[in-house]
Amino acid sequence: MLADDELAPEHRLTRSLGWPHLVALGVGAIVGTGILTLIGVGADKAGPSVILSFAIAGLICACAALAYAEMATMIPASGSAYTYSYVVIGELIAWIVGWSLILEYSLVVSAVAVGWSGYASGFLSGTAFAIPDVLANGPELGGLVNLPAVFIIAVVAGLLIYGTRESATLNALLVVVKVIALIVFVAVTLPYFDPANFDPFMPHGFPKQVSPDGVERGVMAAAAIIFFAFYGFDAIATAAEEARNPGRDLAIGIVGSMLACVLIYMAVAAAAIGAISYTRFANSPEPLALILRELGQIGAARYLAASAVIALPTVILAFFYGQSRIFFVMARDRLLPAGLARVSKRGTPVRITLFTAVIVGLIAGIFPLAEIAALANAGTLAAFVAVSVCMLIMRRRAPDAPRKFRTPLPWVVGLGAIGGCLYLFASLPAKTQLYFLLWNAGGIVFYLLYGARRSVAGAGAPAR
Repeated sequence: MLADDELAPEHRLTRSLGWPHLVALGVGAIVGTGILTLIGVGADKAGPSVILSFAIAGLICACAALAYAEMATMIPASGSAYTYSYVVIGELIAWIVGWSLILEYSLVVSAVAVGWSGYASGFLSGTAFAIPDVLANGPELGGLVNLPAVFIIAVVAGLLIYGTRESATLNALLVVVKVIALIVFVAVTLPYFDPANFDPFMPHGFPKQVSPDGVERGVMAAAAIIFFAFYGFDAIATAAEEARNPGRDLAIGIVGSMLACVLIYMAVAAAAIGAISYTRFANSPEPLALILRELGQIGAARYLAASAVIALPTVILAFFYGQSRIFFVMARDRLLPAGLARVSKRGTPVRITLFTAVIVGLIAGIFPLAEIAALANAGTLAAFVAVSVCMLIMRRRAPDAPRKFRTPLPWVVGLGAIGGCLYLFASLPAKTQLYFLLWNAGGIVFYLLYGARRSVAGAGAPAR
């Protein structure tokens, strides 16, 4: 990996982001599809105890977030878990982590785009702009292509090409819109709160189990899917080279956004389940808007749907940003074609952004939300384990090295993140685990045939 002062000008990113941009980037990434759409998937798997699933996933993510905050301030460079693994462990492990991150970010952007499509289609239904089902669903749901999902990916790609700071500023404004919409949802549903909706609290048990209809259910099965709802803070770590004061701003952005989002999620989940029986919104593509309509709050439902349509792109923007930077750094290290690691006169990596848009657009246009989210989680869990391992290695290898943020109780937090992530991975659907292993097997073959010989470390290539 090349040091910052070894990089050619066309391979350097512009430092333009302050900590408010990073907190907004994190909240924008975390609060989104997970609570606006995946709460229905989680309720189907765990019933009312999906609240417990949120708590468990949030605790594991909080441990990983603390490890990320320490590593991000020690190694303030773009690339997130890929970069930390490269510096601490070596190129081969870094490649596996980076390959997993490609899976994570590509699928997250695709999943959120599909979630946005559900709200957009519901919001436009009954109007002159209603979207036919054949153009609003992928082939597995009886349609041709999810056209709204492809459309929103193209819009976000255009924003990122236009400029990083401008995109981050717009993101901050839209995050406010999204948080206000969730506050309105809680305020409207609280008068309808009925404790009877929480009985039975755990209808499918705690560990993952296969139900008679062949579906994995239970608190941990739900946690393994809605884990998707909590990550997003790692997108902040990919902004290290564009942060004005990375030592301070990255820690504030990562820890601050996680704390804010855990509180938001627990309040919204409790209000949703307390308002109506979870069976009435399980697996809905727009569960919160559906709950409001079931309560006769049509105006509030349309407001929430409109807010989701306006603000869900903040999640796409945050993860699309992270994905393009992961690709960018891997290309800069020559593990991917080096020509992709060039920036425009405005300081943005146009080629890699367009490359990313094509990949995630194809995924979003074809596959359903639940399958995309499950596979995205597998890539994320691998990255979280890697970052936690890197933190613990550095605590042994360089205990006195400067750390502008130090994780409290590092061995408890680090081992908790590693153990929790491995347990969540074991709770994913068996099909998802197999696909993840096949993806990484293909990645290792690609590395051996292409990356190992051409990389900066392998070939001794100079900066250019």
